[in-house]
Amino acid sequence: MNVLIPLLAGGLLFILATRTYAFYVSRRLGLDDTQPPPSERMQDGRDYVPTRTHVVFAHHFSVIAGAGPIVGPVMALVYGWGPAWLWIIIGCILFGAVHDMSAMFVSMREDGRSIADMSRRCLGTSGYLLFVAFVIMILTLINAIFLNLSCKALTASYPAALLKIAAGDSLLTTFMKDGVLMGRIGGIATTSVFVITVFAPLLGWMIYKKRYPILPLYILASLICILSVVLGFYCPILLTENIWRYVMSVYIFFACWVPVWLILQPRDFINVQILYAGLLLMLGGVLLYGFSGHHIGTGMFTVAEGEQRTGPIWPFLLITVACGAISGFHSLAATGTTVKQIAKESEVRRVGYNAMILEGALALLALLLVATALPRHEYFNIVFPANADGNPILAFSVAMGYMLHDIAGVKVAFGCVLGILVLEGFVVTTLDTSVRLCRYMLEELWTFAFHGRPPALFKNAFFNTAIAVALMLFFALTSTIMAAWKVFGAGNQLIAALAMTVVTVWLLQKGRSFWFTIVPAIVMCITTFATLGIIIAQNLGQAPAGAFVAPGQGPLTFAAALLLALSLGVLLVAVRKFRDGRGGGGEPPRAQSPVDVEGL
Repeated sequence: MNVLIPLLAGGLLFILATRTYAFYVSRRLGLDDTQPPPSERMQDGRDYVPTRTHVVFAHHFSVIAGAGPIVGPVMALVYGWGPAWLWIIIGCILFGAVHDMSAMFVSMREDGRSIADMSRRCLGTSGYLLFVAFVIMILTLINAIFLNLSCKALTASYPAALLKIAAGDSLLTTFMKDGVLMGRIGGIATTSVFVITVFAPLLGWMIYKKRYPILPLYILASLICILSVVLGFYCPILLTENIWRYVMSVYIFFACWVPVWLILQPRDFINVQILYAGLLLMLGGVLLYGFSGHHIGTGMFTVAEGEQRTGPIWPFLLITVACGAISGFHSLAATGTTVKQIAKESEVRRVGYNAMILEGALALLALLLVATALPRHEYFNIVFPANADGNPILAFSVAMGYMLHDIAGVKVAFGCVLGILVLEGFVVTTLDTSVRLCRYMLEELWTFAFHGRPPALFKNAFFNTAIAVALMLFFALTSTIMAAWKVFGAGNQLIAALAMTVVTVWLLQKGRSFWFTIVPAIVMCITTFATLGIIIAQNLGQAPAGAFVAPGQGPLTFAAALLLALSLGVLLVAVRKFRDGRGGGGEPPRAQSPVDVEGL
């Protein structure tokens, strides 16, 4: 099948959804532009600031669009491109976009509170405590997964023959591995990351302290991006994967401890130039592939093959696609900063619903790019190698290299480097934000545990950042990407299910229609519970004599069991509230809620 058919069909369905179902949900929620939004009622010039729609949209999309919508579909391709395509379309339209939009709307009506803080009002103190503990656990897994993905990207290599380079090639450094000449792809991205990070404080000072005009800053950021890539080709930084984990952990600690304007925001401001270029390359490449007659090389349905390698298509397909269809992480971001900037309620639809649809389009592009450009045997060698951890980032990068070579004659090696640079940018952006969110959740937990007056140590940003980074590093060192992805996907989508449960209880308390949130919540609860149950059973069943779990699976098994227990606790509280059809006896005192990805 020509790749244009699923691309254009998916794009058309996404557009129709933004013009039909999005408006239907808007009416059911009761969006009302006569209601003054929190950005107006609570305007403080720092967090609550009415902002133009396109600016808020860009901010929100840059926060939610991490590596998940690329990595997930690449891994789900094992079942064939058809099942992944269907879930991306259905999941985005009926589940993910509704989740983002409804969480954002309820937060708007609750003075811009975080989804965790809203759970306290809707579910009471016990539900709130379970919810916050659950979020901390899943954020830790997200951080560990993306740390390992980052290290995979920055140390990636591929056979020189497939990259069409020879020994001593001036484009990439080469080395021998098991008798095969390999080209180092990741070292260039490592240098790029280092250079961009070094220049970040300068850009932060120019943007936030000196208030330089925006156009010169964009030009300077673009020049820094170009410089970082050029230096990468001449001076690639070569570190082992394990050493790079520790180096990245140190960087993340400082980036998430110091004020956001010093490293995190200006680094993303520079790096986004590469991300935009990568998105345009993907879109243009897949379109040109289709117009030049390229057909998808992967079977539409290879379910038996996928189930043999990863497990039953349900629930694992839905969990593997992950952020490409629905992501609980989005509710944390939507109710953290985005809602505080929205100038009127109708923008909840434009920003909340449409940004998720755009992320679905990114997932669709990644799926079709790899399915068309990367030969099936190479896909399996990279993503599902025997006796080794898979590298979906490398699969995407090699597909990018082949695509650019086919349509523009660009060297395969150069295209692969661009693919690594694009994906590494998404990974680091997500990682920075997620670790900072984990720190905020820890601060919120201590505030609750100590009745609003935690000791100074537990309010200290250094202390909470150190805990978040230490937890991340522990799980990164004790798990692999392929093993942890299912637990991460289940936990991330459980956040979405629990967020929609909170929204459903809120809508019930307000006497409004709620079927469009409770149906996705129930479906995702059942799916994620099944996933966690299967993972726990498999790890226990594969344990050798005298051992409790399969070798090396202890931390992940514990994490899966803890996630299952915490989420069941939240749901039991929610069911009681739903049955009673009322709140918890009035609104409790509001805890200090620092869940704000831009606020420190």
